[in-house]
Amino acid sequence: MTDHEAAGFPLATSSWDDAEYAAIQRVVDSGRFTMGPLVAQFERDFAAQFGASHAVMVNSGSSANLVAIAAAILDPDIDLNPGDEVLVPAVSWATTYYPLSQYGLKLRFVDIDIDTLNMDLDLAEEAITPRTKAVFAVNLLGNPNDFARLQRICDDHSLLLLEDNCESLGATFEGRAAGTFGAMGTFSTFYSHHIATMEGGVVLTDDERLYQTLVSLRAHGWIRELPAQNYVHDKTGDPFEDSFCFALPGYNFRPVEMSGALGIEQVKKIPTIVEERRKNGAIFTDLVGSLPDVRIQREVGESSWFGFSMILEGAYAGRRRELGAALESVGIESRPIVAGNFTRNPVMRYLDAEVPAALPAADAVHVDGLFVGNRHYPSSDHLEALRDILVTLR
Repeated sequence: MTDHEAAGFPLATSSWDDAEYAAIQRVVDSGRFTMGPLVAQFERDFAAQFGASHAVMVNSGSSANLVAIAAAILDPDIDLNPGDEVLVPAVSWATTYYPLSQYGLKLRFVDIDIDTLNMDLDLAEEAITPRTKAVFAVNLLGNPNDFARLQRICDDHSLLLLEDNCESLGATFEGRAAGTFGAMGTFSTFYSHHIATMEGGVVLTDDERLYQTLVSLRAHGWIRELPAQNYVHDKTGDPFEDSFCFALPGYNFRPVEMSGALGIEQVKKIPTIVEERRKNGAIFTDLVGSLPDVRIQREVGESSWFGFSMILEGAYAGRRRELGAALESVGIESRPIVAGNFTRNPVMRYLDAEVPAALPAADAVHVDGLFVGNRHYPSSDHLEALRDILVTLR
């Protein structure tokens, strides 16, 4: 057993080495801690890694979702306004939903596909009404959506496509990076995600107007970082006045320079990180996928395997707590699949939402779903231990 494996099988593992700590030290030595040239370099590197025209770094994946929704609402070329409906999957993290509600949009929940854990596209198409203007697609646990079909649905119904790709950095569909199919795609660089910049998030877009809007929204809604002629509000040419001109109702979501420095080093490792996670994914699929009464996530395109989900059925149904305790006894951490059926949370009373009468797949995830982590190094010993526990419990 390697030193990594001897440390147990936590939900998240650091992907830093000496390069990241040296990057932090260079920032300390420079004395420049607020957002600056290292954040800008990371943005260029990140966009290039995924073949996008622009990347805007913010302080979290949650903030990335918020500024993306804000930019869509404020863009005069996009027909998305308060009161419009947005299709969302019933299983995701809280901050997929909150920005939509905070901008006056109505959430129309759609059940998931029990196998892929992403939005059920048959149900999504059935859910479209004359008020539906957008789809906020979530690539769950590393697994991309079927974007060929999803894009056809959006094209046929004139819907805006946005992507919450916070859990699926490095995933691809038909050779194209998840997070680049929609008008904007969001990413998280929080510790537990594929790459880590302490806290952080990124929005990718190919649209120049959206890019400039995102840059303004990230920092107070001012125009300071924009070119002289821009889509937000042209500058006067007076640097003093232009530095303090506020054109949009923005935020302070600026990342710190350390996060940019860390991101520069982490981007270099993305190909290796994803490759190793996919190797572990193949082992997990082989070991657990053949077990009866354990439903694992079916890969769409090429997953970047954020983690390894299991929905307990048959002999295992109702025994999630028992399985979790057994896994914990051998050092394997587990947790529910994201937030389960989000509509079962008490916060729903604050959200304007249309919820189907039944969400059977999301309920199965909520009651009998759990996942274990993945990492960027070989993990066969712990995955074999996971399988042994499942066999024993049966």
